[in-house]
Amino acid sequence: MAAQLSVEDLLDAYRTMKTIREFEDRVHVEFAKGGIPGFVHLYAGEEASATGVGMQLREDDRIASNHRGHGHCIAKGVDVKGMMAEIYGKKTGTCHGKGGSMHIADLDTGMMGANGIVGGGPPLACGAALAHKLKKTGGLAVVFCGDGASNQGTTFEAMNLATVWQLPLVFVFENNGYAEATASRFSVACKDIAERAPGFGMPGRIVDGHDFFAVHEAFAEAAERARSGGGPSLIEHKLDRFFGHFEGDNQNYRPKDEVKRLRENACCIKRFAAAATSEHGISADQLAAIDAEVGALIDEAVAFAESSPDPAPEDLMTDVYIKY
Repeated sequence: MAAQLSVEDLLDAYRTMKTIREFEDRVHVEFAKGGIPGFVHLYAGEEASATGVGMQLREDDRIASNHRGHGHCIAKGVDVKGMMAEIYGKKTGTCHGKGGSMHIADLDTGMMGANGIVGGGPPLACGAALAHKLKKTGGLAVVFCGDGASNQGTTFEAMNLATVWQLPLVFVFENNGYAEATASRFSVACKDIAERAPGFGMPGRIVDGHDFFAVHEAFAEAAERARSGGGPSLIEHKLDRFFGHFEGDNQNYRPKDEVKRLRENACCIKRFAAAATSEHGISADQLAAIDAEVGALIDEAVAFAESSPDPAPEDLMTDVYIKY
């Protein structure tokens, strides 16, 4: 699959991963200052998963996300400045400041929304996939779930329905090893989430979620199956998050220095950069230029969010009830 990716593709992939990482690292810093309301769940460490999937999606494809959704948004093309403003609760945000971190959505880009309900995304993705099937668009839907959502009844019902109706849907389980503070080895009855796929009549595959190329290859196969009428697939990405479940999480449930070791030895961006420069003809200067561009973009996004107005009181009841 790497051979099918051009230099420009690889540079775009690096830009997306780097944007997600810098966005999350900056939100971590700004949240600690007290300017961001509500809860924040950061995606840092999992960038290869969202990027390897997102760069293969069409504009009319739909994704459903979870509480840890910033990376999925960026990979689907949601405006970074609008995202930052939304996290700050500002009127210029993608949801006019009403969604915040856990409920960012942008229907124009196909991002149906992050979701604070564990297992809330799969049924929504079924609806989007059904629409594609009935309209014969050739489009597909993707739902990103965690290991915690893999145990939810809504998820099982969605997997069953997706197969019964042969929906163009890909279930991506980002197994970062922890459902909040509970290790997945204690909460998931089988060794791998992918083992559950055959019980719902779909193929299941385990992928190293730190490896962009492995993610890209596995999703390309699942996407082709979905678009050609072959039905749903399940992909389990084994990866790690670099921050706590939420900002302020003391992470006492993690072994000592686990995150330090992961940042040193399991960073998907470091792995991608090493492969890109040693095997794919990309120079360190090209990556450094992207680093500078991304850094400037995140600075602009924070400045935009901080200078944007709060929602007005008269906006309270808008965007709440749909009108036909």
